[in-house]
Amino acid sequence: MAVPARSRHGAVRLGGIARQQREQDVGIKRRRVSLRLDPRYARGAGDDCGASTIDFALTDLQQSVRAAIEKICARFDDDYWRKRDGDGKFPDAFHGALAADGWLGICVPEAYGGSGLGIAEAAVMMGAIAQSGAGFSGASAVHMNIFGLNPVVVYGSDEQKRRMLPPIVAGKEKACFAVTEPNAGLETAKLQTRAERRGDRYVISGAKIWTTTAQVADRMLILTRTAPLEAGRKPTDGLTLFFTALDRRYVEVREIEKMGRKAVDSNQVFIDGLDVPADDRIGAEGRGFDYILDGFNPERILVAAEAIGLGRAALQRAAAYAKERTVFGRPIGQNQAIQHPLAECWMELEAAELMAFKAAWQYDNGMPCGPAANAAKYLGAEAGFKACQTAIMTHGGYGYAKEFHVERYFRESMIPRIAPVTPHLILCFIAERVLGLPKSY
Repeated sequence: MAVPARSRHGAVRLGGIARQQREQDVGIKRRRVSLRLDPRYARGAGDDCGASTIDFALTDLQQSVRAAIEKICARFDDDYWRKRDGDGKFPDAFHGALAADGWLGICVPEAYGGSGLGIAEAAVMMGAIAQSGAGFSGASAVHMNIFGLNPVVVYGSDEQKRRMLPPIVAGKEKACFAVTEPNAGLETAKLQTRAERRGDRYVISGAKIWTTTAQVADRMLILTRTAPLEAGRKPTDGLTLFFTALDRRYVEVREIEKMGRKAVDSNQVFIDGLDVPADDRIGAEGRGFDYILDGFNPERILVAAEAIGLGRAALQRAAAYAKERTVFGRPIGQNQAIQHPLAECWMELEAAELMAFKAAWQYDNGMPCGPAANAAKYLGAEAGFKACQTAIMTHGGYGYAKEFHVERYFRESMIPRIAPVTPHLILCFIAERVLGLPKSY
């Protein structure tokens, strides 16, 4: 069996995995996941006794991904992330370590410098990052690389992909995702940032908000309006997508002070006359909204995996503390009032992970995955939040102290509950699209 190459740090390098090994493992992954997640495959063909063939194991490839990521993350301990949470500096060393071993291109095709693996492998990777204690400070530092470039991969020309993707994969450039606007929020069709065509160029002006990593980004994936809203047309018609240089002569970035994840910036972005080559337009003019939809479901799956990983990090700390902390001559973990909430958290995190991998399998196999991806994001975010909250209460007063780290986890656990879509809209989506109930708004 081929063995993944190793970097100078002794970690498995994704780029060094032999193609034959990867193809074999991907085949195993698809067979296993289809069996383990689709009830139609609960019994093997010709199995008269009804013995289950469900397999919940990670594939060899996925286990290699997890082990390699854990080895890299071990170099960035809790004190590293506590310092980044305190000083607000972007975790460049962490980002660079993942780039050096090829992880930033896990879902980018091999032809453009990546490894061409699936969202399932990416979910394993992002969950492992969060679970290491890096939480959303670590996951968000590379999150855009994993899902955000999907519209370029799917709809960009070969020339664009060869020009745009390799610098991101190599870690030479960073990108941000500029979609949300102050007066539009989740009502994307109402965005007002305009791109005016002038010959072979466009000029962009407008404002965006909650644009992550804009302080450190070199390029941005930006959704603009190139045609006005008109009666009789879909509200999302006339939106155009660009992947272009973030030229700070024409772009002002103002950081938003926020509750958690200080190391990865969130921003208001003001654009005044940004000159963009037409060659930086992704796909056809006016079709941008359709293109970004291809990134929405993968993002929900990855956010679910990250929230589950964060919840597990909190649960591990809480369980360890409950074993060690002695009150009235016995460990507090001997009390059911401590045990039962922790046990509930474990079960809820496990259940959320099953939904996340179901969604990942559906996406990787070209199947509709909207309900599963949204459900995974909802369940993962809620389970992660509850685990972080329970970890604080298990620690008692010490849970409020920064040196025990769980308060940082708790602050970051609010992110997947709010973004990229609120739990309330996910419930509306399931009610309308799955249960066939009338639209409520």
